[in-house]
Amino acid sequence: MLTTDFLTQLQLLLPPDRLYTDPVDCYAYAYDYSQKIFPPDVVAFPLTSDEVQAIVVLCNVHKIPLTPRGRGTGTVGGSLPEQGGIALSLERMLRIIVVDPANRVIVVEPGVLNQAVQNAAKPHGFFWPPDPSSAAYSSIGGNLATSAGGPHAVKYGTTRDHVLGVKAVTGKGEAVKVGCYTTKGVVGYDLTRLLIGSEGTLAVITEATLKLTPLPQAIGGFVAHFRDTASCVTAIVTIMSLPQVPSALEFLDTGSLNLIRGRFPNMLPADTSAMLMIEVDGSPSEITDSSSIILSACRNEGLLQAEQVTDTANLWQMRKVLSPLLRDIAPKKINEDVVVPVATLPEFLDGLAQLSSKHQVVNINFGHAGNGNIHVNLLVNPDNVDEMARAEKCLNEVFDLVIRLNGTLSGEHGIGREKRAYVHKEIDTTTLALMKDIKHVFDPNNILNPGKLFL
Repeated sequence: MLTTDFLTQLQLLLPPDRLYTDPVDCYAYAYDYSQKIFPPDVVAFPLTSDEVQAIVVLCNVHKIPLTPRGRGTGTVGGSLPEQGGIALSLERMLRIIVVDPANRVIVVEPGVLNQAVQNAAKPHGFFWPPDPSSAAYSSIGGNLATSAGGPHAVKYGTTRDHVLGVKAVTGKGEAVKVGCYTTKGVVGYDLTRLLIGSEGTLAVITEATLKLTPLPQAIGGFVAHFRDTASCVTAIVTIMSLPQVPSALEFLDTGSLNLIRGRFPNMLPADTSAMLMIEVDGSPSEITDSSSIILSACRNEGLLQAEQVTDTANLWQMRKVLSPLLRDIAPKKINEDVVVPVATLPEFLDGLAQLSSKHQVVNINFGHAGNGNIHVNLLVNPDNVDEMARAEKCLNEVFDLVIRLNGTLSGEHGIGREKRAYVHKEIDTTTLALMKDIKHVFDPNNILNPGKLFL
């Protein structure tokens, strides 16, 4: 419970319309896309870096947990106020401060939506490459917190590759500016990349300097249908061994395709058991050449057909309906975004099939195949105790398989609270201790998003 003294001082920092204390109002900030619920005691809506800093300082004095939050689109509980205290919502920090085409830079506050950045950059001939599926309604602060990726990361990389610098307030309440405004800069430690992906455990980002990329002249797309998963995965490995890199390479397994068929019966051929959605970009001649070479890489004995898609927006509509469809079928599905080296995808997907059969858990897989980033979905009924126990055992062995193949437990969703019990599988004891030491330097009183990333 928050003391009267603390609440009184907090109310001096923000006007009443930017502080929620009624539990009914606060409830909207008690959950994210993980669908776990942890209500905060207060929700605060700062508008400036100075207000953020004042709130962090006050929480330090009173040892009050403080959970930074964007739009709550995360899937691993990273923005849940698990220990109560304050949910620090940055959704009203909406300024686009600078659009600088000459230097290929845009400077924004953390509440600005990913789509708003794209809209601001496009008239100048640029875009910001990170494109999570929630881009239309996820915030830049949240994108940075998890180093979000998306389909186009196969060519352009993730958020960490497209941020030049940030302003932030550490867990101590100190305002810092890290990184620089230029694309080249090697002064001091790279604290920018440290803060990106730290999930609000080290500092609250209040401003970000983003590196823009020229829009491609043209975009082409096609789909390749396969009679079985093995043939499809063989094509993925062959494609990614080519010098011509697709701008997106998405994989859908049989279960994913059957979900789409259930909603859109005439969209897919009946005999397709696995499918690739492929996009290429560049000049028209580059698209022609790359498409021809990548299509040739798809031609193995399992290829049923490959066809061009004239409207790439329709191509992505099919991919983006999957998560909502899965929520309809299994509202409490277990969704993990693991990554393995592309060359090990055949072994990984075969191992997944064996594990789901062994534990009798329905498993559907799709994802960013060009990065080896597969979204593993275990469809479970949370009211079935036996099924949940089997699913947990299956998940544990899936993670063991990922690590054995030299992979990683998360490619873009982060760790949050959902995966923290498994972090030791990937990070050794000495390295974990070093990370906890870094956390202590930034946040000695452990008020920033406590309990996330580590047990």
